[in-house]
Amino acid sequence: MSIDKVVGSAAEAVADIPDGASLAVGGFGLAGIPWFLIEALLEQGAGELEIVSNNCGVDGAGLGLLLEAGRIRKVIASYIGENKEFGRQFLAGEVTVELTPQGTLAERMRSGGSGIGAFFTPTGVGTLVAEGGLPWRYNPDGTVAEASPPKEVRNFGGTDMVLEESIVTDYALVRAAVADKAGNCRFHAAARNFNPPAAMAGRTTVVEAEKVVEVGELGPDDIHLPGIFVKRIVELTPEQAARKSIEQRTTRKRNS
Repeated sequence: MSIDKVVGSAAEAVADIPDGASLAVGGFGLAGIPWFLIEALLEQGAGELEIVSNNCGVDGAGLGLLLEAGRIRKVIASYIGENKEFGRQFLAGEVTVELTPQGTLAERMRSGGSGIGAFFTPTGVGTLVAEGGLPWRYNPDGTVAEASPPKEVRNFGGTDMVLEESIVTDYALVRAAVADKAGNCRFHAAARNFNPPAAMAGRTTVVEAEKVVEVGELGPDDIHLPGIFVKRIVELTPEQAARKSIEQRTTRKRNS
């Protein structure tokens, strides 16, 4: 019996995501983000969401749409990025933000998907990451309402390391260049940075794929994410697959 995880639409794929759900979302900046799953979730209406992602989109695009609609209560990310509304909500005390070193964030998701509860890393030792006190949420008057707690530090082989807890989320939304019907995925270039660990972290992982092929068409060495991690697949149209944006474009005049 063949496996076919393809669903009819992005709306169908995110229909059961409830208020208060946690979601790992792939992409780096705007590269490799699941554009259409995010927009379907915006239309679906779920709120009070906890988002785990490298960043939170930009103003007017990606996860920034959910943020602007007031649908996100907490973000675990590595930077605020170029999203002015994200920065405004954080400083105004409207959203909780747990800033995490970028490599640590990726490993927290990968480890969560691998069944590892926590791990030690030297990243952050000697800083507020390990010692605690990073602002997570502000009061409207600018004082700190919630700060990060101190973390355990131990020495391994002469190097101090800080204990980081792994991340497992209710759902994951990711974008693949190619997926077969069983959910085996291949990612393109920078989209491979955060999509595989985000996909691993989700208990229910949904993939929007630019191209869907039959099982067996992807060679074993071409698979970046095994289908065991994937629950649902949305096949994009060629027009949807071609829609890609970047945060900024800076050009200069050529010398004649």
